[in-house]
Formats: sequence, structure tokens, C-alpha cells
Amino acid sequence: MNDLSLPGPAGSGPACSCTTAAAAARADADQPADTVARFGPTHALILLIAVLGLGSALFLAGTPLPSVFALLGGLGAIGAATLTAAGGGRRLMAVFVEAAVRSGAGK
Repeated sequence: MNDLSLPGPAGSGPACSCTTAAAAARADADQPADTVARFGPTHALILLIAVLGLGSALFLAGTPLPSVFALLGGLGAIGAATLTAAGGGRRLMAVFVEAAVRSGAGK
């Protein structure tokens, strides 16, 4: 007969030295707050290059310019909503308010 069950441990063996996902999560939670990765200038530069590259590629492929702007504007809105949801939104809302005030003042 084919019995595929494995026998259990015979006694107490050495403790496992492998790291589980739960242990890794606890280790990450123990890190100081200032070491947590944040959206920085390098991330902004990478996103800027990606958006410019995508817009240029769409334009060179013959996509009408209003469609390119609509697509890139939608991607920007999705990114802004994601950053707002992930970061609590205080910093992003401060940027939006500042931009609105500056545009209203004609600067």
C-alpha cells in the first residue's frame, strides 16, 4: 500500500535556524522609523523619466497628442491617489494646496 505520510520527529531536535516571514516582519517592525524607505528624489527622477519616455513613445507611435496627455494625466492621478492613501495624505495635500494658492496668485 502507498502510505505517503511522513513519520513525526522522534525527539526534540535542534531548533530551526531558518527565518520565517513572520520573524522577518517582526525584525522590520523593530527598525527605527527613520530607516523606513520613503519616496525620495531618486524615486521622483525615475518616475519622471518613465512618464517622459512613455509619452514620447506614444507620440512617436502616432497617438494623438490629446490622448497622450489624457493617459499621462490619468497615470498621474492614480499615482497621486496611491501616495495619498499610503502616506496619510498630509504632505501631498500640503503640496496641492500650495500649488493651488500659487496658481491663484498668478505666480
